[in-house]
Amino acid sequence: MAGRIKRKLGLIDAAARRATGEPAACVLCGRSLGRRVEWHHLVPKSQGGRATAPVHPICHRTIHALIPNAELARAFADPAALRAREDVGRFLRWIADKPPDFHAPVRRTR
Repeated sequence: MAGRIKRKLGLIDAAARRATGEPAACVLCGRSLGRRVEWHHLVPKSQGGRATAPVHPICHRTIHALIPNAELARAFADPAALRAREDVGRFLRWIADKPPDFHAPVRRTR
């Protein structure tokens, strides 16, 4: 139930940002957010993280498919550090021209 509440709060937050004119953008790819918004823990909850950032579902799945939680906690709490990775950069170049609600399967590489 907590997940459902979080998703609803995320949608309400995104709608409020759109209403105020503030651009709602994904912290990973920088594209505007669509109807679905997920909240990525910058430091994984399993490692004690609490801060979250809005991301597209495909961006969120890609982060977790490419980088294990222990590594996320150690070196990638900053979204700029994530974008600097070669494999994430390749994904960002591919996703750059896709619409906000674009969806495709994401496969783990590890």
